[in-house]
Amino acid sequence: MTAHANAPTPASPPAQGPSAQGPPAQGPLDGARPGRVRWAGVAMMLASGTANQAGAAIGALAFPVIGPAGVVAVRQWVAAAVLLAAGRPRPRSFTGAQWRLVLALAAVFATMNLSLYTAVARVGLGLAVTLEFLGPLAVALAGSRRRADLGCALAAAGGVVALTRPEPSSDFTGLGLGLLAACCWAAYILLNRAMGRTLPGAEGPAAAAGLSGLLFVPVGAAVLAAHPPTLAALACAGAAGVLSSAVPFLADLLALRRVPARFFGVFMSVNPVLAAGAGLLVLGQALHWTRWLGILTIVAANLVTVLRDPRP
Repeated sequence: MTAHANAPTPASPPAQGPSAQGPPAQGPLDGARPGRVRWAGVAMMLASGTANQAGAAIGALAFPVIGPAGVVAVRQWVAAAVLLAAGRPRPRSFTGAQWRLVLALAAVFATMNLSLYTAVARVGLGLAVTLEFLGPLAVALAGSRRRADLGCALAAAGGVVALTRPEPSSDFTGLGLGLLAACCWAAYILLNRAMGRTLPGAEGPAAAAGLSGLLFVPVGAAVLAAHPPTLAALACAGAAGVLSSAVPFLADLLALRRVPARFFGVFMSVNPVLAAGAGLLVLGQALHWTRWLGILTIVAANLVTVLRDPRP
């Protein structure tokens, strides 16, 4: 599960942002070896996906008590608190262009999480995840300039379908929400990459997460008033906020400074693999041979993409 919608250590002071007139500051990757940068990006994407799936599983435990909207609201608030403390944004120093990126990412982040969780509740996890993956797949296909890249993206998409085994549904609202989550995930990738180029450290994601949390204040207040939460439900939703929102938000930002957006789009296909692995190892859920085939296809497509040495 995503959503989607990904840091320097807290002891490190945030870098100074670019002025309204001056050119953007040089990134920390200038002069770095491409191979090292590439594998650092891969490690960050794996960390993002692992945390995302673990948080999604924990957050789902709170669905019966506060519902998807309540879980997403608590997630957003916890993620905002964590990221604001880590990123320490300075909004007064933001330029107009930077503010537009922050506002757009905040809206996308809030919409992506709510639409995906609601789609899962209406059409099931498999179909919702398959529909959502159309977003990063579109980014990967749009950025592919070689037949091998195109083939890897399509192979990963086929693997996702084989792994999730989506069931057909006539719930057009659920289908529409799944497609909305896909559009948001594609926008999230592109906005996060652009933000990584224009804002230093984690200031951009922190500001976007804070605004996203504010958007959910009226929604969350109404939901929690109608469905009083238990302490266990709040703990599960809070853990999801850290694992499925704060960690991926930062990890994705840093990864997109190191790998191309098309590569990131293909690599997001590992999320269903990680979810299936968690179900197998933690819950003892057996996998049909078609799902094993899907896993092998996704892993192979990503290995080929990684070994083709994407440029940072």
